[in-house]
Amino acid sequence: MAGSAEGLYSRQLYVLGGGARRLAGARVLVSGLRGTGAQVAAALVAAGTGCVVLHDGGTARTADRGQQFLLGESDMGQNRAEASQRVLAELNPNTVVAAHTGELSEAFLASFQVVVLTESSLEEQLHIGDFCHDRGICFIVADAKGLAGQLFCDFGKHFIVEDPAEGDPVCAIVQDISQGNPGVVTYKGTEDSYGPLFSDGDLVRFSGVEGMTELNDQEPIRVRALGELPRVSQLPQPRVGELAGSLAMTVTSVPLSSPGAFKLEICDTSSFSLYRCGGLVSQVRLRQEHSYEPMSRSLVDPKIQVVNPKELPRSRSLHAAFQALHAFRKERGHLPRPRAWADAERVLELARSLGMEQGPLDEDVVRAFASVSAGDLCPMAAITGAMAAQEVLKAITGKFLPLDQWLYFDALECMALEGAERLTEEDCAPRGSRYDGQIAIFGDAFQERLGSQKYFVVGAGAIGCELLKNFAMMGLAAGPGGDITVTDMDSIAPSNLHRQLLYRTADISKPKSEVAAAAVRCMNPDIKVTPHQNQVGPATELLYGDDFFRSLDGVASALDTLEARAYLESRCLRYLTPLLDSGTEGPRGNVLPVVPSLTDLLRPGATPRDGTFPLCTLRYFPRTIQHTLQWARDEFEGLFQLPAEHIKRFMEDPGFPEQLPAGKALEVLEQVRWSLRERPGDWRDCLRWARRHWQSRYHDAIAQLLHNYPPEHETSPGVPFWSGDKNCPHPLTFDPDNNTHLDYILAAAHLFAQAHKVPPCNDRTAARDILRGMVLPPFVPQDGLQIPLTEEQEEGQVPAGTTQGVPVPPDTRQLAELTQDLEQRRQELVGGEVAQVPLMDPIYFDKDDDIHVNFITAASNLRAENYGIPPADWMTSKRIAGRILPAIITTTAAVAGLACLEVYKLVWGCQDLSRYRNSHLRLSDCWLLRVQPLPPRTYQYGGREWSSWDRLEMRADRQEVTVQEVLDWLKKTHGWTVTKLLHGFTMLYDREEEEDRRTQQLAQRLLENSDDTGEPRRRVLELSYVCEGEDAEAEDDARPPLLCSLP
Repeated sequence: MAGSAEGLYSRQLYVLGGGARRLAGARVLVSGLRGTGAQVAAALVAAGTGCVVLHDGGTARTADRGQQFLLGESDMGQNRAEASQRVLAELNPNTVVAAHTGELSEAFLASFQVVVLTESSLEEQLHIGDFCHDRGICFIVADAKGLAGQLFCDFGKHFIVEDPAEGDPVCAIVQDISQGNPGVVTYKGTEDSYGPLFSDGDLVRFSGVEGMTELNDQEPIRVRALGELPRVSQLPQPRVGELAGSLAMTVTSVPLSSPGAFKLEICDTSSFSLYRCGGLVSQVRLRQEHSYEPMSRSLVDPKIQVVNPKELPRSRSLHAAFQALHAFRKERGHLPRPRAWADAERVLELARSLGMEQGPLDEDVVRAFASVSAGDLCPMAAITGAMAAQEVLKAITGKFLPLDQWLYFDALECMALEGAERLTEEDCAPRGSRYDGQIAIFGDAFQERLGSQKYFVVGAGAIGCELLKNFAMMGLAAGPGGDITVTDMDSIAPSNLHRQLLYRTADISKPKSEVAAAAVRCMNPDIKVTPHQNQVGPATELLYGDDFFRSLDGVASALDTLEARAYLESRCLRYLTPLLDSGTEGPRGNVLPVVPSLTDLLRPGATPRDGTFPLCTLRYFPRTIQHTLQWARDEFEGLFQLPAEHIKRFMEDPGFPEQLPAGKALEVLEQVRWSLRERPGDWRDCLRWARRHWQSRYHDAIAQLLHNYPPEHETSPGVPFWSGDKNCPHPLTFDPDNNTHLDYILAAAHLFAQAHKVPPCNDRTAARDILRGMVLPPFVPQDGLQIPLTEEQEEGQVPAGTTQGVPVPPDTRQLAELTQDLEQRRQELVGGEVAQVPLMDPIYFDKDDDIHVNFITAASNLRAENYGIPPADWMTSKRIAGRILPAIITTTAAVAGLACLEVYKLVWGCQDLSRYRNSHLRLSDCWLLRVQPLPPRTYQYGGREWSSWDRLEMRADRQEVTVQEVLDWLKKTHGWTVTKLLHGFTMLYDREEEEDRRTQQLAQRLLENSDDTGEPRRRVLELSYVCEGEDAEAEDDARPPLLCSLP
């Protein structure tokens, strides 16, 4: 069973795996508590690091508050580390947060597992770096200057990576293994995979193989992936994994027997026994040892990580620029003055003098970097700090490959915004403001523009919290006329706390939007934030309608479903409102700026997986743990939710039986009768019920299936029934000393007791004694029982029975007798009156309730044991059954920082596509790709080219606009003759109607339908149309929409 800590950090555990448990024993030093250091420290504290020591010798200044979100007005003049410690200590009571203001002596440094420097001189970095390297202490430098960031990692000479890849090792069911050199394994893909599970060079093990038993329990075997039968609906996606082996194999598609089957070449199997059936092939991930150079050597001959080799010259130039900046600061005692070109030229001279042999220096990059290097941006600190914090987590947990060894990234495209080149040193000089670091880059006038923005933040979860925190630091909506509306329907849950830094333990169960708004007001009292608790969707279109969207300067999406993000984009498309779309999953994230008329719209992704499987697969032929977990979810609902709901309706409404669908009435009423008969009197009755149910599900049902289809059964001569997608099961024998058996009994009995309002008991010893004393009658299989083998047969069944697979109506006399019997029973229970207290309470599955997850885990693993499927642990079962997305604060912080870089461009009013960036992040291997967005898609209609942003806008001068006027406007403006006009699904005009009907349609007012329904009037109506000579079945996006604006 999982402890409270696992529940608190569950989403993070799904990212970091078992190594995350090492966090509680780790000691980390974070030196430098300005913006970058604050982000590193906050992420580590929220993640549950055992001890985080903050070091800073400086005092808090007003300008720090433009990026350091831990400082308040009362902290000015105090030591930054001590002021930050007070706030961080409240963030996570499980983490010890201490402050250190003295020197970083070797004796002091020796106690840490990881040391992070964020505001150090180059000399200090080199000295401490050499000391850490010699002592085996993981050493990280993270620095953000202006519009560029720098990251360096040295994890010592012998650093062990326990697991280099994302997710859990994959496992698949073997379908066939050939005898040959090499042998070829055929395996089946899973429903939730979009391609082969294994890659060239992967190591695998086999288990449970029958016939070719020589493969079982061998040492790991390296495989070569051959390919699959291509499917239209399945596009292979790259899998982040271990790049094991030195041979570069070519993946070749080969024809396979069925879609979704894949093949692997393995070792020589020519002398092995003939494969018969069964078996699992499982990926093996081996520990890796990595060695790193100390900073003193790596500085001269750097290993710089880049996504694309073409980026290497730019990164090398930034490597020289950061060194030159250290030299300039040592020479002058300060950083280059903002937009002081003489200072920038001096940095360039120093960079040239370094004598780098890494290729030519990009002087424009060095100049641009130096001219704004005195600037401090919250988004740059967020990105740099989040990436550094992820490297710390790698150092502690051994999960994922560390950075090898330098990383540079920049947003210097902001220097090329139209008009930015005209900014002067005076425009960017300090004002004594909290925004001085931002003014140093964008100028004073831009800061005023930021303050007047009106933004809509949809979602106050992990990304939403980081966005709001950044907005407060940037001063967005902190001036006259500014306002941020944030909406989120959810309340704060304990599992939110490790990655949503605006929330504290005392906030649990409070509305997210209200708490988040209050938190950012504390960070910046000038920011205007209006919290809502509404869902953004069709039901709230009148609240978030024409006037609301037209008043906005931008929308920031912090939603966690593709459907919700697509809907929000459709609203922004309608109102030509800029949208920043952000998303994360585990260590991956992306940011897509959607700019009216400039960028492409979001591309529809793959159809999201909804966790549904064919019923016959779940009931009779499961082959993966996902199948057994979904079966367990269905069990939970069928045992503890639906019976109580039916009992409640039955007791409250005498007419309930007549309201049931004919095909379901007998099934539901039988369930009601069964529930009434099984009502427990005490805890012992609940245990006995659970034991009988265990026997029914894990022994009797399987024995009946094998009675119908014995292990040797053949579909046709020579073709085994139990092969391919069908695993032959075996019944289980109950053992009260088996922990999984007892876990199931106790969880099921507990839930059954809860539903029937019986006090439960958790005494395992007493439960074992009761169970040992139970004797159940032997199972007798039924002859002639029909078991559906296909989805079609499954759907054709009804509870009343079947005749050769054809549904037959229920026995009306049996139904009438059952209804009469139950009515009599109801009268006995309530004494002729409707019961005031329900006989049963329905229990709805809650992924954060341990008893619920206990039941699901045990039920699924017992089912898996029936079918020879590898079991899943408690946390994995919770993730799959609860459909939980892995999440970690480092990814959300970095994504929010990347999104806010695009906010600067939107507020500037940039209309140059080349300045915007789509950002794609993968922190598992410190991978950041920023590319120019695509331009809008175009299409031909009515003799001209249109973009996906184009629309027709008809502005009326009165409310009583008729259909005839709309048609006349289209004819006059565009020369189009309309044959059909619709508002939503309502046909306003159809030329094919009779003349009298057409006359009525043409005279109809556009608002007549909404007047009739009583709906409030909308100011903008979106109309669809079909014109003469056009295919009426054409897609809607093949023509520009018509918006009719009413006064």
